[in-house]
Amino acid sequence: MVTLLARIFIKDRNDVKNPRVRQAYGILCGAVGIFLNLCLFTGKFIAGTVSNSIAITADAFNNLSDAGSSIITLIGFKMAGQKPDPTHPFGHGRIEYIAGLLVSLVILLMGVELLKSSVAKILHPEELAFSPLAIGILAASILVKCYMFLYNRRLGRKLDSAAMTATATDSLSDTIATSAVLAATLIGHFTGVKIDGWCGVLVGLFICYAGYSAARDTISPLLGQAPDREFVRQISDIVTAHEEILGIHDLIVHNYGPGRVLISLHAEVPAEGNFLALHDEIDTIEHELRNVLNCHAVIHMDPVCTKDEETSRLKILVKEYLQEISENISMHDFRIVAGPTHTNLIFDVVTPYDFPMADNELVKRIQERIRRDNPNYFAVIEVDKQMV
Repeated sequence: MVTLLARIFIKDRNDVKNPRVRQAYGILCGAVGIFLNLCLFTGKFIAGTVSNSIAITADAFNNLSDAGSSIITLIGFKMAGQKPDPTHPFGHGRIEYIAGLLVSLVILLMGVELLKSSVAKILHPEELAFSPLAIGILAASILVKCYMFLYNRRLGRKLDSAAMTATATDSLSDTIATSAVLAATLIGHFTGVKIDGWCGVLVGLFICYAGYSAARDTISPLLGQAPDREFVRQISDIVTAHEEILGIHDLIVHNYGPGRVLISLHAEVPAEGNFLALHDEIDTIEHELRNVLNCHAVIHMDPVCTKDEETSRLKILVKEYLQEISENISMHDFRIVAGPTHTNLIFDVVTPYDFPMADNELVKRIQERIRRDNPNYFAVIEVDKQMV
């Protein structure tokens, strides 16, 4: 159904990098979710009333909260699609993450409320009235929620949307919850064992865990998570494919929401090259990154001496020293400043975030290693962290 509606209402539906297309998908899925969840709430509320089942009734209100979640998703995508303004020059894309977080909080709230109702049902059990209508509604609900999970997960991956992924998680939790309710209803009817309340507790715990997982996935981009490895590889491939670029470092990815990414990096170029020609090449690379990866790029040129034999010799020597200390560290921006009494070796060292040695300890160890064989060499070192 969603695919058919997308074909009808979304122009250029395959251009998912386009913020306008993302917004259209979000609004469409939100509207479909509202409609389906309201239908499920109505059916389950009737079934719960007829069968006197707290689990079915609680599941019905869970679907009502899902309708509210779909409204949040719809509004979130609508607001995230607003154009940049003087107050928010990079747009409003992060509102989509906030919408996903709100959906997660709604899931957690419903899980807690279901736990409270289920505990009361355990303490004060009641007879359940078996109803074929209730069984049919629950079975239909499971199928509908499976469908909602599948289309939200597919579009969440296609759009790289935290909000849709949270909604898919919610639909999956509802599928399992309703399956448990159906099982409890059938067991209670055929065996007389009253597990309605216990089933509600189990479902409530699962819903709480689903809410926690969805919240964790939406908070991470809000805090500023590391960029995707594949995205970093694409950037590196595009930049280093140009013959004039000797290497890149200090890559930073600023994520202002899906489709709103700003990157900055340092590109090493031959110090002996033509400045104007190199600047023109850097401009070309920035435009290429924008066209291919739909991101804004700012590139800083770092001149590197490639024809000075002493610089090249010392650079190789220092690299060997670094490898003695650890294979997980590297360096860039190597240059030398010679003086009458000593020579400064100036460079940056790159380490992983989980590197076992403190930065100041690492710097001291490198300096001692260089001076052990070369007393007249002094190392001036900055420590950077590896992006991925």
